[in-house]
Amino acid sequence: MTLALMALAIAALLHLRVPVAFAFLGPSLVYMATIGQSTGMSLRHVTNAAASFPLLAVPLFVLLGTLANHAGIAERFFRFALALLARVRGGLGYVSIGTSLAFSWMSGSAVADAAALGKVQIPAMLRHGYSRRFATGVSASSSLVAPVMPPSIPAVIFAGLAAVSTGALFAASVVPAFAIAVGLCIVVYILVRRRETVTAGDFDAHELRESAKGVLLPMLAPVIILGGILGGFFTPTEAAAVGVVFIIVVGVIQRSLSLKGFIEALKDAVTTTAGIMLIVATASLLGYILARERLPQMLTELAFSVTSSPVMFLLLSAIMMLILGTVIDATAILVLVVPILLPIATEFGVDPIVMGVVLILSLMIGLLTPPVGTVLFVTASVSHTRVGEVFRGTLPFIVPIALIVLVVILAPSSVLWLPGVLGL
Repeated sequence: MTLALMALAIAALLHLRVPVAFAFLGPSLVYMATIGQSTGMSLRHVTNAAASFPLLAVPLFVLLGTLANHAGIAERFFRFALALLARVRGGLGYVSIGTSLAFSWMSGSAVADAAALGKVQIPAMLRHGYSRRFATGVSASSSLVAPVMPPSIPAVIFAGLAAVSTGALFAASVVPAFAIAVGLCIVVYILVRRRETVTAGDFDAHELRESAKGVLLPMLAPVIILGGILGGFFTPTEAAAVGVVFIIVVGVIQRSLSLKGFIEALKDAVTTTAGIMLIVATASLLGYILARERLPQMLTELAFSVTSSPVMFLLLSAIMMLILGTVIDATAILVLVVPILLPIATEFGVDPIVMGVVLILSLMIGLLTPPVGTVLFVTASVSHTRVGEVFRGTLPFIVPIALIVLVVILAPSSVLWLPGVLGL
């Protein structure tokens, strides 16, 4: 009954558009007061949750993405991909996906990707005869590569909560991220092959050479960051710090990062990080309450009463993440459910790395689904399009992402082989 009342209170606050962190914090403080715990102890629990060394990588990776955005690196990738695929039918659809894939090595946030690239990609597609629904759909969907491809902010949060190797989770996420890009390209091919209004551009060798010069230095970023992590030279936190310094150096060399842009990047990073860490901290208090009320044990008993199959357990977990992702922020869900589901996964013999990949992939689909659908709202904002129109545009692209989740569930070795090869 206590948990049901808390759930109703949180749902009511979220419905009233109260920020997620405060929707969690209010009912949690009321609960702590009813059991005789002081507000000071509750707030100490909240602050201790944010004081985690693995989570130190989060603000650094966020800063890396904002610096890359303000240094114009996304636009440089777009210009190069556009020159490379100028004569390909439906080329701008592939360009959007390719640009998102390239930018994802520096941005672990789908929202940042959608905001940075949507301003460039969508107007370009509209000028070349693509429908607004297609343009917004492919731009929003391709941004989901960013939180899956390392350096992934959700992966950093999961690794910190589950006490698993961030490097191993990064390595396991590489194959699904590339698979998403390939799946989106297949959908683009199907959608544009018979559209006579979609035009191709003219190939310009000079433009290709000039645009290639602009991406040579930025493309070293993933080599330094991921090579350092997977090669054992850096911890993820150290790699993020090195990446930040490298992007600043690139911005100065290419004269694309001004002092004003640097300050704006810092402001954006502070705002984003504050939102993430506030959710992490308040959700941890709610997680403590759920553990105190023995919710994990109850769910374990329920899970074993329903099935004894690890595959079915992962499938049910993915479905639950899809549903929760439509109404609650992904970061909050991870902080809440990982401490609950991970012990159950262990009982089923599920590898925590596989569990992490399945949860992250499933939650990312929620970024494209109303009523929360953060990426939907960002894409609608930058393209001046109705949210419903953007959502209809993303529907065909959700299919391959959902299929990839299913493949990971049925064939866990598809994501475990790379960490094994790297010895992680």
